[in-house]
Amino acid sequence: MGFFDRLSRLFRANLNDLVGRAEDPSKILDQSVSDMQADLVKLRQAVATAIAGQKRIQNQAEQAEAQAKTWYERAELALKKGEEELAKEALSRRKTYQETATALNTQLSTQAGQVENLKKNLMALEGKIAEARTKKDMLKARAQAAQAQEQLQGAVGGLNTDSAMAAFERMEEKVQAMEARGQAAAEIAGSDLDSRFQALEAGGDVDSELAALKASLNPTPVALPDETKKPQLQPAQAAEVDQELEQLKRSIDSL
Repeated sequence: MGFFDRLSRLFRANLNDLVGRAEDPSKILDQSVSDMQADLVKLRQAVATAIAGQKRIQNQAEQAEAQAKTWYERAELALKKGEEELAKEALSRRKTYQETATALNTQLSTQAGQVENLKKNLMALEGKIAEARTKKDMLKARAQAAQAQEQLQGAVGGLNTDSAMAAFERMEEKVQAMEARGQAAAEIAGSDLDSRFQALEAGGDVDSELAALKASLNPTPVALPDETKKPQLQPAQAAEVDQELEQLKRSIDSL
């Protein structure tokens, strides 16, 4: 394949693509109907011309037949008058007109066939134009709807929906994580507060026990009287002291 052939094909391909993209369905439909209407006008003119030609040929054939009849009558008249040569000349003229009439009738038959074909084509074109006009508005509406849908899809496609949805989902997860941390902090704060109160409550019991133990281990000292003045314990009092001493020992041993 030559360079110029490739270049020509490339040029035609790009040109066809450019023309295809530039085509507006609504305008093309209107123009197509307009072109068909123009063709209809031309076809009607052709049919009218063919019919006029048919009538002209028919008139010429009828005139030729009439002339042939006239010259036949003249031939008869010449024979009746004894003019044989004149009769012969009249028959010669009659033959000429008969041949002309025959040729014209043949042409008339051909012309009639052409007129019928033109009429059929005219009726077919009129039917196509009527159908095209009916479909034109529907196709234009469909083209407009398709164009609007294409524009909508282009607009939607131009949106970075996936990225936006991904960001939205990330923020949703982040909010959920923040809520979870807040709930955890609240639970920790609540448990710490409970533990502190429990420690305080438990601490009160321990302090009470500690004070009781101190009291049991450190009895209040009794001021001893002067030995010179100390009274003598009665046997009963001495027994009580010994009893308290034994109780203290037992309490210490039980610790």
